[in-house]
Amino acid sequence: MSDSVMTLMLGVSTFLGALGLIALLWGLRSGQFDDQAKFLDGARFDGEEELRDAVMMERKKEEALRKKQQEKEKREKDYRPAD
Repeated sequence: MSDSVMTLMLGVSTFLGALGLIALLWGLRSGQFDDQAKFLDGARFDGEEELRDAVMMERKKEEALRKKQQEKEKREKDYRPAD
């Protein structure tokens, strides 16, 4: 590549990197990433019914995985190669 193309690519990439850094610093300084109440609100507004539903869904998921594993083991056990 020619020197002018390399210089142009280096200048553009440096400019874009600096622009990204400035945007990140602006976001940090203006509080864009501060969410202090997120976890407290999540715990505060979860009721017993939602928690029971979450536990039930987790149990169903575990049961489905266990069943799938058992079927896989059975298929592997019953496998016989063709003669």
